[in-house]
Amino acid sequence: MNTRHRLVTALAALLALGATACAGPDPAGPEAAPEIPAHEVITREDPEFAGRFRHEFADVDGVRMHYVTGGSGSPVVLLHGWPQTWYGWWEVMPELAEHHTVYAIDLPGLGDSTGTPSGYDKATLARYAHTLVADRLGVRDAAVVGHDLGAAVAFQYAAQFPQDTARLGYLDLPLPGPAIGETAYRSLSWHIAFHSQPQVPEAVVGDDVREYLSLFYPQVSFNGTAFGGDATTSPFSEAEIDEYARTYREPGALSGGFELYRSLGADVRAAESAPPLDVPTLVLAAQGQSDAIRATVAPRLTNVVRSADVPNAGHWLVEENPEFVTAELLAFLGS
Repeated sequence: MNTRHRLVTALAALLALGATACAGPDPAGPEAAPEIPAHEVITREDPEFAGRFRHEFADVDGVRMHYVTGGSGSPVVLLHGWPQTWYGWWEVMPELAEHHTVYAIDLPGLGDSTGTPSGYDKATLARYAHTLVADRLGVRDAAVVGHDLGAAVAFQYAAQFPQDTARLGYLDLPLPGPAIGETAYRSLSWHIAFHSQPQVPEAVVGDDVREYLSLFYPQVSFNGTAFGGDATTSPFSEAEIDEYARTYREPGALSGGFELYRSLGADVRAAESAPPLDVPTLVLAAQGQSDAIRATVAPRLTNVVRSADVPNAGHWLVEENPEFVTAELLAFLGS
């Protein structure tokens, strides 16, 4: 075991002890997707998944954005958090696609979206997503659904482009902003404080990305240390961890993921200056956390039509209870 590997293992074990709960299309169209080797992309075990969804790319302000799309009907945009990619939605995508056109996006600089965005604050990332969806794809009536830090991106999408946002799905993230400032936010969990440090997380994690992710995922699962338990079993399969490690192993993506946390100050300021939004909103959260999450969004999201705990789920709502999340999304989206 090398020195960095020992540091990763020791850090995660040590910090886990003190973990706290956090709570008309573009005429040119999207670019044709290059062939992605089969070993680099996991597809759902159901063989129909690969046949019903396709990988696409489009250039957006210097970033080659990757997204996975399929289905038909009213558009739904799915935005992932950390440390995930578009693939975090795969368990809900097939049923959503029975009623909707689904666009699961890799955030700029993460997943298979290559290049460096002009910033990792959520307002900037929302502008990239909007340019892709509204300008490149010609979709101006999307329901936008985000999980984790992707929920903050979804919020900023709706805040900046309310005329192009039909509905908002906000999944398991205290909103940085009026109800919780930057300093308090960083104290919610060890990983928020750690990832916010300049250069330190890159130096510690380094080449041991997969080991770090495999240690992190159980901590915020339903029985994980962040929720008062002691789970060491990940809610993700080994293949899923391999897929996430494949992309976060890239130096730019590793740093980009941590920049999502380093930009919290800008996120707070942007949310504080955003007007209250009356877009119909669904709030889903880990079991026992929906009231706390809703309290943080209340100053800015004034039309929460439903707020619910996801039973037997920690932070990984989709992985830990996909049936419940799918049913809630379909009901909210009007299917």
